[in-house]
Amino acid sequence: MADMFADEDSARFFQMIQMLQRSTMLHMGYLPDQEGKFHYDLLEAKEGIEVIRMFQKKTDGNLNAQEVQLLRTVISELQMQFTKAPQLHRERQSEQAQSDVIRETFSQPQDGPIEDLSTSVDEGEE
Repeated sequence: MADMFADEDSARFFQMIQMLQRSTMLHMGYLPDQEGKFHYDLLEAKEGIEVIRMFQKKTDGNLNAQEVQLLRTVISELQMQFTKAPQLHRERQSEQAQSDVIRETFSQPQDGPIEDLSTSVDEGEE
């Protein structure tokens, strides 16, 4: 990563931006935590985006063109993912609910749905 930037300070600055970016993506539910769990906290995600935007304002005039573009790209991507996060969260909740139903059916088969397939075709035609 250091090869991409003009100096070590620039590389460290963008390491900090990348840490904030990962944290923001984690709070939007795009990345799992260390235990493999997904989190959904849009207030924290929004704060992460705002902190990166603050860095953008505070470094205005101190970054080269490549660094300015990289920072804009990170912010833009996070903002776009922020708008998609609620749908992702709803999809994950739906998948989890279906998984819970299946798990419950296998752990408590007597309580599961029953479909009677014992009637013959001839009996159904009468």
